[in-house]
Amino acid sequence: MREYLLVLFCTAAVTYLLTGPVRKFAIVAGAMPPVRARDVHREPTPRLGGIAMFGGLCAGILVASQLDNLSKAFVEGSDIRALLSGAGIMWILGVLDDKWGVDALVKLGGQMIAAGVMVWQGITVISLPLPGFKTMTVGPTQGMVISVALVVIMVNAVNFIDGLDGLAAGMVCIAAIAFFLYSYRLWYGYTISAAAPAVLFSALLIGMCLGFLPHNLHPARIFMGDSGSMMLGLMLAVSAISITGRVDPDLLTDRTESQTVTVHTLVPVYIPLLLPLTVIALPLADLLLAVVRRTWAGKSPFAADKQHLHHRLLQVGHSHSRAVLIMYFWAALIAFGTVAFSVTNTGRTVVLTIAGLSLLGIVVLLIPRFRPHAPQAVQAFVPPRYRKPEQEQEAGDPAGGAAGAGPAMAELSAEDKQILGRMGTGASAVGGAHGRGRGSRQGSHEGSRQG
Repeated sequence: MREYLLVLFCTAAVTYLLTGPVRKFAIVAGAMPPVRARDVHREPTPRLGGIAMFGGLCAGILVASQLDNLSKAFVEGSDIRALLSGAGIMWILGVLDDKWGVDALVKLGGQMIAAGVMVWQGITVISLPLPGFKTMTVGPTQGMVISVALVVIMVNAVNFIDGLDGLAAGMVCIAAIAFFLYSYRLWYGYTISAAAPAVLFSALLIGMCLGFLPHNLHPARIFMGDSGSMMLGLMLAVSAISITGRVDPDLLTDRTESQTVTVHTLVPVYIPLLLPLTVIALPLADLLLAVVRRTWAGKSPFAADKQHLHHRLLQVGHSHSRAVLIMYFWAALIAFGTVAFSVTNTGRTVVLTIAGLSLLGIVVLLIPRFRPHAPQAVQAFVPPRYRKPEQEQEAGDPAGGAAGAGPAMAELSAEDKQILGRMGTGASAVGGAHGRGRGSRQGSHEGSRQG
C-alpha cells in the first residue's frame, strides 16, 4: 500500500505543479475559446489542462518503475506500455481539439484508434467469469469489440460531464477510489497478481485528479479540455479491462473454501464490467439521455446542447458549487454502494458508512436554505469563496482597503489588490462604465487580464 500511496502523491504533486505553467502556456498559445451559449462560465478560460495531467501520469509511471514491488508489472506484462500508447494518442487528439477543434466523427475515429492500439498490445477482454459456469472464453474479435466499445463509451461519458468546474475530475476521482479499493482487495486480500495493474492504474488516476482539482474548482482558473477528459475516460476503461477476464474464480474458491463466498466476492466481476460501469453511472446515464434526446429531436447525437444533468441542476436553482457537490455525492453513493457487495464484515461497514454519508450529503444539499461552506477549523486555510459570509466581513481587506470593499477585495489576487490600492475605490477602481480617465481604463484592462 505504501508504494501505491507514494505513486499517488507523486502523480498529484507533479500534476499540481505543472498546471500553473500549463495555464500560462495555454493563454500564450491562444487556447482560450470564446464563451459559447451552452457554457456556464462567463469569461474565456484557458484549456489544455490535460497537458499537466499527462505529465503527472508519466511522472507516476516513472516512480512506479523504480519501486521493487511495482516494477514487476513492467516486466511481467505489457499493460503499462499499452496504457501509455493509448493515453498518448488520446492526449494528442485532445490537444488538437482544444486548440483548433476537431470534427466529432474524426474525434470518434481517433478514440477507436487509441483503443485499437491498446487492444493490439494486449489490453483486451479475454474471458468473462460467470457464476456456476467458471469462465466463458471470448474470441479475439469479440474481445476486441467489447474492449473498443468500453473505451469509447467511457471516454465520451467523462467528456459529457465536463461541463461544470471540477465536476469531471471529482467524479472520476471518486470512481477511481472505489475501483482502487475493489482491485486492491483482490490483489492483496486474495493474492491475485492479475489485479495488480488495475490497482496501479487506479492510483495514477486518483493522483491526476487530485493534483488538478485545486486549479479547477469553481471558479476554475483552467479547464482540462478534451485532452484531459478523454484521457481520464480511457484510463478508467483500461483499469476495468485489465482486471476483467483475468481473475479466475477458482483461485478465490481455493482461498475462501466456499463457492458462496466466492460468488459474493466476485459480484462486480460476474456481470461483465459491472463495477466500472456503475461507478460512473451518472455520466453514462447522461450520455444515454443526450443521445436519445438529440436523436428524437432530429439532431446529430454529437450536437452540443445545454440539457445535461448538471445544466438541469443549475436551471432548477442550485448554485454552481451545490450542483457539483450533489453530483459528487450521487457518484459516491452508487460507487461505494456497489463496492459494498464485494466486501464483508468490517470492510463492508466502512464502505456502507461512506455510502450512508453520501446519501446524507445529498439530502442536506437539497435543502433550499443550506449553503455549503468549509468547516470552522479550516476557515483560515480555504479561499474566501468557501468561508461564511460573516467571517468574510470580519476579515475585511488585509491590505487596508476602504470600508465596504472587504468581500470584493478578498476575491482578488495580491497583484490586483495593489493595482486597486493605487487607483482608489469607486467605479474607477473596478474599471466600470463610469470610470474616468485613462488611468482607470488602463487599470481595469490590466486587472481583468491578470485575473
